[in-house]
Amino acid sequence: MNLAELLRRAAETYGDRPAVSDGFGPHQDYRALAARAARLARALRERFGLRPGETVGIVMSNQPAYLEILFGCWQAGLAAVPVNAKLHAREIAWILDNAEARLCFVSAELAEAVAPLVAVLDRLSTVVVAASTEYERLFRFDGMAPERAVTPDTLAWLFYTSGTTGRPKGAMLSHRNLMRMIVNYFADVDQIGPGDCIIHAAPLSHGSGLYGLPHLAKGANQVIPHSRGFDPAECLSLIGHYPGTSFFLAPTMVQRLAAAATREKVATGNLKTIVYGGGPMYVADLLRAIEVFGPKFVQIYGQGEAPMTITGLPKWMHADTAHPRYLERLGSAGPARTDVEVMVVGEDDRPLGTGEVGEVICRGDVVMQGYWRNPKASAETLRGGWLHTGDMGSFDAEGFLTLKDRSKDLIISGGSNIYPREIEEVLLRHPGVAECSVVGRPDPEWGEEVVAFVVAREGARLEAAELDRLCLDHIARFKRPKHYCFVETLPKNNYGKVLKTELRQRLARPA
Repeated sequence: MNLAELLRRAAETYGDRPAVSDGFGPHQDYRALAARAARLARALRERFGLRPGETVGIVMSNQPAYLEILFGCWQAGLAAVPVNAKLHAREIAWILDNAEARLCFVSAELAEAVAPLVAVLDRLSTVVVAASTEYERLFRFDGMAPERAVTPDTLAWLFYTSGTTGRPKGAMLSHRNLMRMIVNYFADVDQIGPGDCIIHAAPLSHGSGLYGLPHLAKGANQVIPHSRGFDPAECLSLIGHYPGTSFFLAPTMVQRLAAAATREKVATGNLKTIVYGGGPMYVADLLRAIEVFGPKFVQIYGQGEAPMTITGLPKWMHADTAHPRYLERLGSAGPARTDVEVMVVGEDDRPLGTGEVGEVICRGDVVMQGYWRNPKASAETLRGGWLHTGDMGSFDAEGFLTLKDRSKDLIISGGSNIYPREIEEVLLRHPGVAECSVVGRPDPEWGEEVVAFVVAREGARLEAAELDRLCLDHIARFKRPKHYCFVETLPKNNYGKVLKTELRQRLARPA
């Protein structure tokens, strides 16, 4: 089924219910949202000549227009390519080029960075600023019905996730994949009604946007904060304004929201659910958040390759304080989701026993079809019909998965994935850098912070500010190192491989 059918049905059943709100006020109801998505779909097909199966970039901060663009693409049989709005212009260019996007929608503050790409990318021909006069002209077209050529395996969302080389890979999510994610939300996360809402404080291009889909399917309100992002004080005010509120938040956001609620001493009775994921949630932090908000939490463990759906820890387990292993459960990622098979395997892909640590793999209808234009990576990641997550973990005797470490040296800071090699490659562009190695160091606010160990070439004098400027010229601000450690040599094994474990140990020692 075309995902656009969800919006058409919602308009039939919940037509006059608020579909999108801008801050504290309604923006459009479901009837208007469906009509605009249908008109935009026609414009995409006739004004821009896009054919079913082609891709459309969406490089936007959270905006009221986001959902009508997303569903307009699906209505026309196109694949959406939502891009993290925080990325550097060079990174955005790489994604749009790799995705072969002919058209890109941008929010106004990103137009200056994205519009020039039309002149340098082979396929990109048009950049449209959402909510502009040019954008509004697109709604003069008559609406079209959802494209019936769409099959369950048709590409719907090209989700770019960092790869082991630092280059993003496009996880191909089909209409079936996302529909399975939606149904799984109802089975394992939460029930939703038309009086509920989701506040999109986290990016619509990632988890919050994905979890907007089950809310839309049930006629709930999608609330876009005026800040267009995460502001704890604003989120608390929105909770007070809207009943039945839900969020998807990274653990660091949960901590900041709980701290703000404690300071402000505001009523949070309207809060229904906080789904958290995207990074490690420490038990002490979770207990503090439960003390502030009550057991209104659901943990999810998933990836862009299996969106939001591998294992999970439901609300009732967060509330089951009498269980003898309550704290151990809070420290786990929960049991496998209803319709997903999950195993922990060794290097030979054979299942490991209870308590043994290995790679987490899974399979099910939620797992991506593969990586866009990357058959080698697809074959490796999906070998044997299982998604190899690259995460290390173990199962206990009751089927709870505990994640032990992130493989391939992934750093998770503020819920964002950062791969060290990408930063190392930038640092090595400096003529005075002989060697470098990037690792993560635990940080109480962000989860981890990026630290770079740098070896200077003989006779070179390096300054942290100079390296910082180099990083800001090539990668997103949130990826740059927070600290630089200038050393004479890097620790290596007999094969010349840098021992990052030893570097982390150095950072853990008292100064």
